[in-house]
Amino acid sequence: MMTMFNTPKTRGKLLFDVSLSRYNTWGVGGNAQCVFHPADIEDLSYFLANTEANMPLTWLGLGSNVLIRDGGIEGVVIVTQTGLKQIRFDGHSVYAQAGVACAKLAKATVAKSLVGLEFMAGIPGTVGGALAMNAGAFGGQTWQNVTHVDVINRRGEISTREVSEYEYGYRHVKSFEGEWFVGASFDLNLDEHGIKVVSIKELLAQRAESQPIGKKNCGSVFKNPECGYAASLIEHCGLKGFAIGGACVSSKHANFIINANKATAEDIEVLMQHVQDKVKQQCNIDLVPEVKFLGNKEVK
Repeated sequence: MMTMFNTPKTRGKLLFDVSLSRYNTWGVGGNAQCVFHPADIEDLSYFLANTEANMPLTWLGLGSNVLIRDGGIEGVVIVTQTGLKQIRFDGHSVYAQAGVACAKLAKATVAKSLVGLEFMAGIPGTVGGALAMNAGAFGGQTWQNVTHVDVINRRGEISTREVSEYEYGYRHVKSFEGEWFVGASFDLNLDEHGIKVVSIKELLAQRAESQPIGKKNCGSVFKNPECGYAASLIEHCGLKGFAIGGACVSSKHANFIINANKATAEDIEVLMQHVQDKVKQQCNIDLVPEVKFLGNKEVK
């Protein structure tokens, strides 16, 4: 498939020439040259410090909000969800590593009667991905409660940065080149009356009612434009239920594309482009993908 390379001995798990279809929520994509599951943050640091400096790196959490193309990914895919999963509480603050599922963090904070992250129950990814794109749901956004973040560089060095060092906005974070988020601290408030314990259940019920839960999808596909909602524009163009190959615009929520019948990554990408073209033609609005495209289109 692709040229092999030397990797250091680690405590984590190294896999070679692995299908990535089970590493993303769309269930599509080609093979990875190498997949690394670090045992913990120290193992990850050691791995980075002892691999070739020009080795391509790709980071995955739960594999939502990404489209892994059919040609696969060269270099190493680092999967954070297995090893970077610590949650630590300190008074009204919580620290979560990058591999922690957002929904798990939301439930853990509510269990401690802390409020401010309950919206994360609606984010189908990990803390690392949420930090990278300022993910949000139900009116909340990831960076609104962050106090500082931990990052790791290509040499495996871990450092702490303050929120003031970053520019961020709707689904956007300007991060430092050659650094990746490995954890963050969030400052929360104490909910003495348990109001949010009920609220999070209501949010999850709302999500289940309005989104295609249980279907293979990546979460929201397009960013909402300033003038409205992507879902409304797509529905206005009559695209609910429209399919190309095995990919289909959800009939439940138009800003979701589901893998309805053994879709390929190409099916999904072509369908996304078709949706963008139709919305541009009929509404004169450019829809911008939230989805991050990874890997090669061509199968080698």
